[in-house]
Amino acid sequence: MARVYNFSAGPAVLPEEVLKEAAAEMLDYQGSGQSVMEMSHRSKVFDKIIKDAEQDLRDLLNIPDNYKVLFLQGGAHLQFAMIPMNLMKNRVADYIVTGQWAKRAFKEAQKFGDAKCIASSEDKTFSYIPDCSDLPIDENADYVYICENNTIYGTKFKTLPNTKGKDLVADVSSCFLSEPMDVSKYAIIYGGAQKNIGPAGVVIAIIREDLITEDVLPGTPTMLQFKTHADNDSLYNTPPCYGIYICGKVFKWLKKQGGLEVMKERNEKKAAILYDFLDQSKLFKGTVEKNSRSLMNVPFVTGDADLDAKFIKEATEAGFVNLKGHRSVGGMRASIYNAMPIEGVEKLVAFMKKFEEENLK
Repeated sequence: MARVYNFSAGPAVLPEEVLKEAAAEMLDYQGSGQSVMEMSHRSKVFDKIIKDAEQDLRDLLNIPDNYKVLFLQGGAHLQFAMIPMNLMKNRVADYIVTGQWAKRAFKEAQKFGDAKCIASSEDKTFSYIPDCSDLPIDENADYVYICENNTIYGTKFKTLPNTKGKDLVADVSSCFLSEPMDVSKYAIIYGGAQKNIGPAGVVIAIIREDLITEDVLPGTPTMLQFKTHADNDSLYNTPPCYGIYICGKVFKWLKKQGGLEVMKERNEKKAAILYDFLDQSKLFKGTVEKNSRSLMNVPFVTGDADLDAKFIKEATEAGFVNLKGHRSVGGMRASIYNAMPIEGVEKLVAFMKKFEEENLK
């Protein structure tokens, strides 16, 4: 069977070149006589894999020397707890709630101290990013938290919030490596790999070194302390070795493409094809305010649940899969991450035009 165009929000499409390389190395990684799935995480061979992956990521993002790169487990959800456990020295934190995952992170932080929601877009079903230029930031806040790109609702911070000197923590799961970032503007950046970087099971955290201390909330388990992982170069326990290996291959693929400036141009072009169609369509409608639109996740609806279901069914049969919107919002969503080729978006729009002609009443 031919490969489909996979618009899943995650686990998501990976570069075909990377998958072919991994397939060729499945039984024998570079003459070692074994698969990466089988080798010890303490071996010299794997040590090179993880170190190369970290260096390539540092090159791609120009990560300053005073930031640690950690390959962790537990999904982004575990970071919802790890961050307050490690950072909430004053037991105060400010959260900007722009979607489901920011809301969950905020609720988790409330277990550890006085977490406040200082801005939200829930009043309009998270269809926009609120103005964050002058926020009521608590003078005792240990950090300000955002989810930079909202996978479910398709919004993205175009300008980072004015944190008034407080540390900024960002969940970047669904926009990680889609464009250049100035890492020095953040205290912590973290993201699950399964959206734009690799397979499920790896979380990458980039953390400013002064935040990695033994001064954590009482009772914080050893495995949930950033210092545990930083002191052991992400090898305190057995890491998700195969996932890290695939992430490393994706980093090399990104460098080969020309880096993050090139990816940003490509992603803007892909998103424009889809948004331009939605803006003039008589049947389909985007659900996000224009100035808050994500380049990665594009939600849209017809306004008729039965027609949405018909579209999803026919699109799937035509080879455009995983277009169903998140169960909490319905409708459709096309996730067009780095590995989605431009022709995938062009063909999807051609299919949508045909569907519109056939179904417009």
